[in-house]
Amino acid sequence: MKKVLISGTGLFTPPYSISNEELVESFNAWVEKYNRENAEAIEKGELEPRQPSSVEFIEKASGIKSRYVMNKDGILDIERMCPFIPERSNDELSILAEMGVNAAREALERAGKTAADIDAVLVACSNLQRAYPAISIEIQNALGIEGFAFDMNVACSSATFGLQTADSLIRSGAARTVLMVNPEICTGHLNFRDRDSHFIFGDACTAVVIESDETCTNERPLEIVATELKTRFSNNIRNNFGFLNRCDESGIGKPDKLFVQEGRKVFKEVVPMVSRMILDVLDKQSMTAGDIRRLWLHQANINMNQLIARKVLGRDATDDEAPTALDRYANTSSAGSIIAFHLFRDDLNPGDMGVICSFGAGYSAGVVLVRQL
Repeated sequence: MKKVLISGTGLFTPPYSISNEELVESFNAWVEKYNRENAEAIEKGELEPRQPSSVEFIEKASGIKSRYVMNKDGILDIERMCPFIPERSNDELSILAEMGVNAAREALERAGKTAADIDAVLVACSNLQRAYPAISIEIQNALGIEGFAFDMNVACSSATFGLQTADSLIRSGAARTVLMVNPEICTGHLNFRDRDSHFIFGDACTAVVIESDETCTNERPLEIVATELKTRFSNNIRNNFGFLNRCDESGIGKPDKLFVQEGRKVFKEVVPMVSRMILDVLDKQSMTAGDIRRLWLHQANINMNQLIARKVLGRDATDDEAPTALDRYANTSSAGSIIAFHLFRDDLNPGDMGVICSFGAGYSAGVVLVRQL
């Protein structure tokens, strides 16, 4: 039976970083301004005063210490608090495609592939900048790839769903080699005036080359052994921004048109679902948690990851067993688990097993079991 392999990964890291200290300074300056300008309404009880944030609160709640962003000045400007990303003409490469091309080139180089070797391009991400033409087709065109391309969105789980889709395309014979790209400008949908979430997201892009063992020339690929996907509807993570917003002007600019979540509910409901999925995948392969060398978990929240790892392993995971990148990158949605995989896989020995796992809005969750060859 043909094997499906991951032969290369790539990572595009934006040029700017915002520390927690910088973000808190900006947020608290806005809080002071808001409370001062609305002092009379607050005094009358018509408005609630805004509360300041702190570095200690952010790091305890999330484990995040900084985040990379495509634009820094707009986010820290208390009159704006939103990245400034100028529109480009239709004849220019879009910003998501630009990020994707950068990550893809590294993935192709690591895989030992050229554009001529790729049969399909998948863009799997949460934050697509437009409905059409597909960002994937734009990336395909920019790289000079033949074949076909399409976009897919399963929120933070898009990358693992994308890996499973690529796996299926290759096993079915529809493609021999697939390029999957995960461009995320999460800061574009983040409400930087919301104390409970203003620190969560960063920007990044990852790319993965997936191919048949019949075409692979990389000496250290990883085999996709098994995959499992799961979705369950929930409003606890939601973003209501979309093309229908213009059909009801009363909702334009409301907070629900940006990222909103019920964090405690998400934690309580997602952790058991994801840990159970990982154990089920292992059980189907007649394996136990003791057979796993590494967990590359979705980089959203350190407390969630530690608890998931504990439920899977039956003990606290070491940093080597469940490495983290969210302290530097923050939550980059679909790119998060692939960032961890990209940064922390070169030390694996032949036969080592690992799990790439993502989870998020939907709810959605994906588990990909891999073996180092």
